[in-house]
Amino acid sequence: MKSAVENLNPTRVRLTVEVPFEELKPSLDAAYKKINQQVTVPGFRKGKIPARIIDQRFGRGAVLEEAVNEALPKFYTDAVNEGELNPLGQPEVDITELKDNELLTFTAEVDIRPAIEIPDYSGIEVTVDSVEVSDEDIDKSVEQLRERFATTTPVERAAAEGDIVVIDLEAKVDGEVLEDGVATGVTYTIGSGELLDGIDEAVTGLEAGGDATFTSELKGGSAQGKEAEVSVKVSEVKARELPELDDDFAQLASEFDTLEEMRADSRTRLERSKKFEQATQAQEKVLDALLELVEVPIPEKLLQDEINTRKHNLEHHQLAQMGLNLDSYLQMQDKTAEEFEAELKEQAEKGIRTQFVLDELVNKEQLSVGQEELTEHLMRRAQSSGMSPDQFAQAVVEGGQVPMLVGEVARGKALAVVVEAAKVVDDKGETVDLDDEEDETGETVEVTSEAEEKPAEAATEAAEEPAEPQEKQDKAES
Repeated sequence: MKSAVENLNPTRVRLTVEVPFEELKPSLDAAYKKINQQVTVPGFRKGKIPARIIDQRFGRGAVLEEAVNEALPKFYTDAVNEGELNPLGQPEVDITELKDNELLTFTAEVDIRPAIEIPDYSGIEVTVDSVEVSDEDIDKSVEQLRERFATTTPVERAAAEGDIVVIDLEAKVDGEVLEDGVATGVTYTIGSGELLDGIDEAVTGLEAGGDATFTSELKGGSAQGKEAEVSVKVSEVKARELPELDDDFAQLASEFDTLEEMRADSRTRLERSKKFEQATQAQEKVLDALLELVEVPIPEKLLQDEINTRKHNLEHHQLAQMGLNLDSYLQMQDKTAEEFEAELKEQAEKGIRTQFVLDELVNKEQLSVGQEELTEHLMRRAQSSGMSPDQFAQAVVEGGQVPMLVGEVARGKALAVVVEAAKVVDDKGETVDLDDEEDETGETVEVTSEAEEKPAEAATEAAEEPAEPQEKQDKAES
């Protein structure tokens, strides 16, 4: 077999492959054997039909077609390996010549990973927010804890902001009650903004048994986005009572004996959380700075596939779970379809560029992933997915996604190398030490980014092994 590579552009090549007919013989024998098991010829036992009889009855062309289809993936893979290529996705294959007992020639056009030159990144310098915990931050944290231990007491008075009301709702559009527009026994905190616009004004001042009507645009359901006439009836008013801020509260809400000890612990936790946020910010800014240094051509088909994948996941998973569609989402975000598409393209481009650059860094720095690192990453991914580690691991193995997880860990380590080499200062000019930074759970911060966490799936899969060719024509004229 002989092969030649022609570069069509920085991300696409054309392979021209010539295969002497004798190299097709194993596939030709396999084709006769397969056909033998599928057909019946009077006078011959099944599986014992001579090749010449098969040629006479079914045509030599059918055998050649079967043999070529069986052999193409191997010859394509051999040509890819010979050319030291990193293909992305499925190739477009043309059989340009097929001469019986002489020669098979075909071409294969395929997208490839572009050659990337990683420049010196030791000069990267970024500025991040400083870690400051004010008394107001601690007050807010303690107040949130206090809110969790609040009690409610039914009251016989008009409802006011901060009160909890139990209400029944009925929504009408064009005078008709919606099938999904009735709700009873809904608990609502006045002023929380968690229900319809206008409900706070409607229920404020009502006592138990009182009712009101107001107009509001529906945020979901069958009449989403439409103006509705909403009737609300209050069945109960409850006042919230917060516990006193004293040592007794500290003992109730924490493991500490005094309020001052609890506040000191809050300061420590807030500092740890802000340091984690600072480290994440540093990673993101260093990644952005690195990407600015590297020119990364992106295959157009890969980009479009990534855009389509992200859009599909948003529409059919994230928005569907919230009972929203794309139009309502754009309305809530105050975006046009054009703005949304532009943002989606920008995100997809960054995701692909990030993966290509970090993968190249993995190779350049000769980084590897140990079993312990992979296990820790799997545990974190399982936790974020809401699955048990065993369930997540089983799903990963069954889905053939282990190489993808390995790639995620390796890219995280590559970014960590760049972050370590960079100069990170806070907005006060102080040098920030990110070594062994811990989050509030005590886990070491893993250097990743949003773009890297969602790598281009097509690139990831295609990087594992050359894709099998899909023929554009069954066979050429011999």
